[in-house]
Amino acid sequence: MIPQKNHFSDVDEWDKPEEEVFRVYSKAEIDALQQQNASKYRSLSPWKIILAQVLITLVSMLFWSFFGEPVGVSLYTQSAFLGGLISVLPSALFLTRLELAKKSQKLNPGSFLAALVSGEFIKIAVTLMLFVGIAYLVPGVLWVPLLVTYLLALKCVWLAWLWR
Repeated sequence: MIPQKNHFSDVDEWDKPEEEVFRVYSKAEIDALQQQNASKYRSLSPWKIILAQVLITLVSMLFWSFFGEPVGVSLYTQSAFLGGLISVLPSALFLTRLELAKKSQKLNPGSFLAALVSGEFIKIAVTLMLFVGIAYLVPGVLWVPLLVTYLLALKCVWLAWLWR
């Protein structure tokens, strides 16, 4: 139908928004969907990432003990240990904060978000305190082994993609 001049329909299509229908799945339905596609939905424990950070720290310490001067446990090895500690300790505190929030009796999105933000703040603050504390309190720390080990341990999260 061709509209006539100055003739509008009585129904205004703009006033009727199309409602989208969302289906809410129950816990049992989500579990059944995950069982169907188990390879896509495998969960990886964040504690395994912490374990990988510890292992990377040990490998780095071993590397620096062979290629540092003198060979064996030296300031190179100790600096590599401190670099791993700067990465592992704040991450473990962050995960502990999230685990405590999950076990809380009042688990809602707001409280979990608050735990996430406060856990990240704790992680950043502890990392900065460790860097500053090591710079002032550990005489003769070697920054190359410390920073290399710190960065290697920090990037263990990327290895999580290989484990999936």
